[in-house]
Amino acid sequence: MIDQPFQTKEAWVDFFNSVEMPILRQTARRLDEARQNIDRVNGRDIAAIVLQDPLLAVRVLAYIQPFRGKHLRSDITTIGNAIMMLGIEPFFRRFESPVTIESLLKSEPQALLGVLHVIRRVQRASRYAHDWAFERHDMNIEEVALAALLHDLAEILLWCFAPRLAIEIRDRQAADKTLRSATAQQQVLGLRLFDLQLALCEAWHLPDLLNALMDDANAELPRVRNVVLAVNLARHSANDWNNPALPDDFEAIEKLMHIDRETLLGRLSIPDDLIQKYMTQTPAPPSE
Repeated sequence: MIDQPFQTKEAWVDFFNSVEMPILRQTARRLDEARQNIDRVNGRDIAAIVLQDPLLAVRVLAYIQPFRGKHLRSDITTIGNAIMMLGIEPFFRRFESPVTIESLLKSEPQALLGVLHVIRRVQRASRYAHDWAFERHDMNIEEVALAALLHDLAEILLWCFAPRLAIEIRDRQAADKTLRSATAQQQVLGLRLFDLQLALCEAWHLPDLLNALMDDANAELPRVRNVVLAVNLARHSANDWNNPALPDDFEAIEKLMHIDRETLLGRLSIPDDLIQKYMTQTPAPPSE
């Protein structure tokens, strides 16, 4: 475990290159069940398991990239294609007996709660992104859903391997509601987690397309906006549906999807008592 931040981004990358990324205990259990029924499972079944776990998803993508150069001209940008290329039995051999997040953080209960909270959030973001990409007839729905699942990868890694630093960032933001995430990260770590994530993606040779989809700076592109809005909605509704940022989220999603407020709220499982509130509420005007 890391108690003090590294001095350089490169040192962070070297560290994460040297450790085995853990996966969720539930994922390990589901993989074990699939392995015991290997004659009855297919690549789609395995991909469905992997796509619920951001750290396993990135492990699979990083592992398959060197093989791509030997056999394919194009990047492998989906878990389904990665498993198809790797094969079911080689997949199980490669990812046998994984370390779990729960065992790694058994002596850090606050950190375990923190990382599970982030993972639940990105799982929701991935579901939103998948559903909206389907409605928009996106050219490759899984790419969009996967980008949302991996959008906050560096934050998840921080909770796993530097829990006290992650807790300090969280506590600073809790004490100052105006403190932006990137600013708190810079104060505690000396860098933004997004910059670390870009460096990790480069080190692991992840596909350029996925990197672009995870980069909020590309939000003028509809596919990236799909990811960004899914991530924002999952973040702002992580605790409840009363976050003041939600009306802005709703308006942006309506524009992306070309739907009205009533249709959107009907899809989001929002409590009935809040639906009327959001039907009449408009986003606040931008501050000067």
